[in-house]
Amino acid sequence: MSAGTRAPAPQRAAPTTPCPGGCTFAEHPDLPAPEARLIWHADLDPGTIGVTAIPADPSNPDSIRVGRIEPWLAIAIDTAGREHAVLSDGWRHIRLDIEEGQLAGQEAVLLHYRMYGLTSAETRLLPLRRFFDLCRHRRFTRSLFPRDPWIDRGIDILRVHDALEDGASQREIGMALFGDERIERDWAETSDSLRSRVRRLVREARTMAHGGYRQLMRRRR
Repeated sequence: MSAGTRAPAPQRAAPTTPCPGGCTFAEHPDLPAPEARLIWHADLDPGTIGVTAIPADPSNPDSIRVGRIEPWLAIAIDTAGREHAVLSDGWRHIRLDIEEGQLAGQEAVLLHYRMYGLTSAETRLLPLRRFFDLCRHRRFTRSLFPRDPWIDRGIDILRVHDALEDGASQREIGMALFGDERIERDWAETSDSLRSRVRRLVREARTMAHGGYRQLMRRRR
């Protein structure tokens, strides 16, 4: 992923290929997560929509007035001069790669959407609906962004990773996740189910930290 600057602030250059972490550059680490505008590389985000942007008359009903989406727009420009954009309110996002033309500095544009095939096109249909809805209503409609059931487990994995970094034992991790009382009661059970659950979380946390996070978007679609 890479982080873009919020339009219309000056854009920061980014390499044309991602580094091993999937990022070209990162937001400041002290920035709260909802304020960060993360631009995942298209290779990692299957919902990224490739577009051609053509300057247009704002009165054209098919045109998109850039100022109407500017509050959520962040753009990074790679060394080849191509724009990589994200529209985000901090919790939801829509990714665009401008393969020809540009959004920055335009009053209005006519977008040609590049979609092909069967499976590849299917992954972009919902993001495209989200984009149209945002352009029309200037909001991220909740019904188009259903809650991801994986989020709660993802948060547990992050907590486990932090605990491992602090040198916590698996029992201490279990106490933090499930409470002292349950660990005292169930940790030594013959079935070993609670300890097995903690061990799985530990394995997942280590896998994620060693690059597994790069497959998150692909796995969740």
